[in-house]
Amino acid sequence: MSAGPRVLVVDDHLEMVKLLADQLSAEAYDVTTASSGEEAVRCLAAERFDLVITDLRMKDVDGFDVLDAAKACTPPVPVLVMTAFGAVDTAVAAMKRGAAHYFTKPFALDEVLIYTRRALEASSLAAENRALRQQAAGAQAPALIGTSAAMHELRRVVERVAQTDATVLVRGESGSGKELVARGIHEASARHRSAFVAVNCSALPANLLESELFGHVRGAFTGATMNRRGLFVEADGGTLFLDEIGDMPLELQARLLRVLQDGTVRPVGSDRAKATDVRVIAATHQDLERRIREGLFRNDLFYRLNVVRVRVPTLRERREDIRLLAEHFLEKARRPGAAAARFSAGALALLEQHGWRGNVRELEAVVERVAVFCGSATVEREHVLSELAPQPATSPLGAVLDLGWSLKQLEDEYIRAVIDACGGNKTRAAEILGIDVSTIHRRERAKDSSDVPRV
Repeated sequence: MSAGPRVLVVDDHLEMVKLLADQLSAEAYDVTTASSGEEAVRCLAAERFDLVITDLRMKDVDGFDVLDAAKACTPPVPVLVMTAFGAVDTAVAAMKRGAAHYFTKPFALDEVLIYTRRALEASSLAAENRALRQQAAGAQAPALIGTSAAMHELRRVVERVAQTDATVLVRGESGSGKELVARGIHEASARHRSAFVAVNCSALPANLLESELFGHVRGAFTGATMNRRGLFVEADGGTLFLDEIGDMPLELQARLLRVLQDGTVRPVGSDRAKATDVRVIAATHQDLERRIREGLFRNDLFYRLNVVRVRVPTLRERREDIRLLAEHFLEKARRPGAAAARFSAGALALLEQHGWRGNVRELEAVVERVAVFCGSATVEREHVLSELAPQPATSPLGAVLDLGWSLKQLEDEYIRAVIDACGGNKTRAAEILGIDVSTIHRRERAKDSSDVPRV
């Protein structure tokens, strides 16, 4: 028989702990006990609980500290607090800090059971609502909208990769939808009922990123006033998405490699490691091979991450999807009760001709601005033109340097651009390029094979 909801009971009076534990166990709850606030905080950092029942008055680490630790969990753990008769003000303060209910001692055990059930039901409903919102967000993932050959291939790869548990490296330009591809892999995988946790490795300094990923124990450094589980533990059973992995500081890359190799995480300041079951999906717009040559990225970590590689196409490579994406974003931006708007043929043509250096993210931002300022049921060409950012007037060499492309990437992009300009006629494109048409076919085959995931 499966264990019931997990309840942590905290009190420095052992008789009270035993009384509550016996009663809750008789009702089929899975009970863990702690005889101090400090022990309770350690339990919350190391394990998952569905409910905490804690006394407020305890030495050193009191019930308020336990309450804060429970609310800091992801998702937050509901808390019922106990306090002595006549200390209602203290209990009310705990309610204001997020406690679900309070009891004054002495209390009836039936009352505890009633509010235990209510708190667990409310927590279960909140979790269900979060899951529904995530499903709705996943169903509208804009990066996966499209009928182009590139998008059909990307969806096929996502579906195939989702059936494995391998580490994935998603590569593509900024704004192309790498996180949405990672979410798509998670939602289609056997881990979809567990958490999808995302962190941007370029958004935090090294010391904060280390604590964010691996957690820390109280007192590990100045300001560490309580234990923190870390994102690897929060993602246990699910997926951890490491965005902009190419910007991770070198000193943290060694720690990440260790976690990927042995599946254990040791919080900062702790001498104990905890086993985790996490699928890692990393993403970058950087040329990692070049960063390896420059000594900025570990070669061994690259091979550990690059087990399965997925390339997200740029918006420029799938211009036939721009119409669908623009219409999707226009409908998404429609105010409640407002009539549906549409693009004129001229407006759509302008969108399809734009450079979209910022990819899908830039397109969504432009359409949102158009929806705000248009003021009519039809979005005309001039409405779009007023919101498009002017393309940077830089030299071709400057643009290439900004993108950080290798010579091969530059050649591939130029060949593709000439083929597009020739309406897909590869024979004519080969004449303009001064190469044999077989060279184009050979390069395309080589590129296709490099983008197929190794599963």
